[in-house]
Amino acid sequence: MNTARHIQTLPPYVPIEPFEVLSARLGREPSEIIKLDANENPYGPSPAARRALAELEYPHIYPDPESRLLRTALARFTGLSIEYLMAGAGSDELLDLLLRVCIEPGDAVLSCPPTFGMYAFDTHLHAGRLIEVPRLADFALDLPAIRRAVETERPKILFLASPNNPDGSMVPDEAVNALLDLPVLVVLDEAYIEFSGLGRLGAGGTRLAEVPQRENLVVMRTFSKWAGLAGLRVGYGAFPEWLLPMLWKAKQPYNVNVAASSAAIASLEDLDYLEEKVAALVTERERMFSGLARFPVIRPYPSRANFILCRITRAWGDEAASGRGSASGQALKSRLSQHGILIRYFDKPGLRDCIRISAGKPEHTDKLLEALNDIL
Repeated sequence: MNTARHIQTLPPYVPIEPFEVLSARLGREPSEIIKLDANENPYGPSPAARRALAELEYPHIYPDPESRLLRTALARFTGLSIEYLMAGAGSDELLDLLLRVCIEPGDAVLSCPPTFGMYAFDTHLHAGRLIEVPRLADFALDLPAIRRAVETERPKILFLASPNNPDGSMVPDEAVNALLDLPVLVVLDEAYIEFSGLGRLGAGGTRLAEVPQRENLVVMRTFSKWAGLAGLRVGYGAFPEWLLPMLWKAKQPYNVNVAASSAAIASLEDLDYLEEKVAALVTERERMFSGLARFPVIRPYPSRANFILCRITRAWGDEAASGRGSASGQALKSRLSQHGILIRYFDKPGLRDCIRISAGKPEHTDKLLEALNDIL
């Protein structure tokens, strides 16, 4: 017996290892590890969310399949009608659901790498035909090439992250407007939007409010980053009216568990605390950028997210001194792990010999820069 052919050739998505695995591999207690490799919020859930988790009343009862209490809270938070909102087990689930509903085998989906790897993964998972229009050297979108790809390949969906992962750049308003004029469903992934400085948390400064007026715009959000709920898996999206009946039909019935829903609702009632922590992470992002820029071998890219992408520009350490070649970002990642500091390494088109470092607490920034001083 065989599995589906497109699954047999599907390249696996490589996730970040959890604390308990990292702890065993590094021989360190979790408290000794500075985890800056997955863009998680080191402050964790808000006090209100922690209380909600501790006081769960009905963990033995199946959750509301329509997540009505959460969607009502999200409607207050975003200013959108509840009818346009759907919650998911992380925005990852909603990306998968969207492709399940919108494409058939062989249909084209457009992505602009380097970007979030789940766009390509989910497209392949659903036997779609992935069309990639690479970003320019500064990670800006190649708008003429996107227009040509839409015209010739006729993709059903265009995935667009703003801020983009892994470089943290925003897509300019005029570029988003140009893409919304194309005959394609634009999925705007705003997983990191709360760190961009676009006003108070909620719909201000983003495209959420436009969803009811546009038939080709979807906006995705998550509680994983700004609200510190990555381990609970809860996200949401705003969808055009014509699409929602099919999404509700195809959605798993109990997709958002009661713990995730309760914590997300409580988070939305604790915005002052969350805004304070978002501001603290932005401060550390900027301080980390200045510190990284002082190292001649590291080129950090400006970011509007809770991480910084860096390119290793030339040889460093023993390799540079000996003239034998260049020590890579991979080696730098390895050396930092010996200090108990974990970062992300990339070595693929557009990201040759790059590292990505999440913003952490002030003491995390201190230890990172101290370790880099010792290494470099």
